[in-house]
Amino acid sequence: MTSGDGTPVRVGVFGLLGSGNLGNDGSLEAVLGYLRAEHPEAVVDALCGGAEVVGTRYGIPATRLHWYRGEYRTASRAGAIAGKGLGKVVDAFRTAAWVRRHDVVIVPGMGVLEATLPLRPWGFPYALFLLCASGRLFGTRVALAGVGAAPIGSRATRTLVRWSARLAAYRSYRDDLSRDAMRAMGVDTARDEVYPDLAFALPTPPAGAPSGLPGPVCVGVMAFHGGDDDRARAEEIHRRYLDGTTRFVRALVEDGRPVRLVTGDAVDETVVAAILDAVDSPLVTAAGADSLDGLMKEMAAADAVVATRYHNLVCALKVGTPTLALSYAAKSDALMDGMGLAAYCHPAREVDADRLLEQFRALERSSAGLRQTLAERNLLAARRLEHQFAALTAALFPKTDHDRSHDHAHAHPRDHDRARAPQETP
Repeated sequence: MTSGDGTPVRVGVFGLLGSGNLGNDGSLEAVLGYLRAEHPEAVVDALCGGAEVVGTRYGIPATRLHWYRGEYRTASRAGAIAGKGLGKVVDAFRTAAWVRRHDVVIVPGMGVLEATLPLRPWGFPYALFLLCASGRLFGTRVALAGVGAAPIGSRATRTLVRWSARLAAYRSYRDDLSRDAMRAMGVDTARDEVYPDLAFALPTPPAGAPSGLPGPVCVGVMAFHGGDDDRARAEEIHRRYLDGTTRFVRALVEDGRPVRLVTGDAVDETVVAAILDAVDSPLVTAAGADSLDGLMKEMAAADAVVATRYHNLVCALKVGTPTLALSYAAKSDALMDGMGLAAYCHPAREVDADRLLEQFRALERSSAGLRQTLAERNLLAARRLEHQFAALTAALFPKTDHDRSHDHAHAHPRDHDRARAPQETP
């Protein structure tokens, strides 16, 4: 794919990538797979949280997202506060210079328009605003592709998120709730589409052969402290979550079930350590998965999954393993509903081990039917993501070849999508 002057199209990817969150990196992998398959001549680089990791793991040049290295550490000393403040000014120029070098920038999935976890407005929301404003200033097409959004209580964060969305050249969402949230914030979403999470486009590892015996249970844990509006009682929420999850794992062990603890972010390791210490049993082991592919392999080998993090749920559902969500946000409920498992959600803020065990046993009794449902929903998800990538191509890579009409080259992705296939919603 080349630009109008015959040079390769320059594509940037942007976000908290390579920073230890497996879901974010999985979304990046899906977009890189799309670019390499559909636009192999494009020159790709990244502006991201973990530049060294992204450069090494994915083989693309990567630039650090923030000038100030301590951006996401709490600043209490005067020097750190001054460093953060100066970093905001420097980052405005760094981001603008990076955006200006590109024809297209893609923000691959992630919950970039939400604050369901603790978030400061001058952290990532400010960085995203700089990206989208620079794109508008320099004519670089910025796409928010398959992103998550949610109502935001903080006025400053909400303002930055709203303007970021308005300034983007293309938007699509990973669920209807996200599109509704942006509409409620004053963004015109009439031409925005909803597709399954980008991670559903990743290759699916083969499922393990059933042994006929009760098999392992994957329990996906999280360093959960509530959302952005729960800071005052974050420790109380965390203690309740950890206690309930630990008691559930202990009950599984008492039933003789092997348990594999999995995570989705480096910060979750403290929860794994706490559960291993509290449930001292050889039946409880920790998985060392460092990618969504590794997570999917763990979950494909399990009889069932109980998980908290959104992309732990995505991985389990994608490999067709019956799944129960410890849900901390509406996005998890929407995901489970879309995949036909709405009945199997349990609140992460109020983990009741006895009730959770009842739901888990009901999940296992319905295992065969749920696996069939998941197989059907996964086929629909794959088909919809083909449409998502076709829409991205239409919006971001308009061809100039003589065999493509001007109208088709500039068709809105929604029109392009409708021309390809009817609108299934998994």
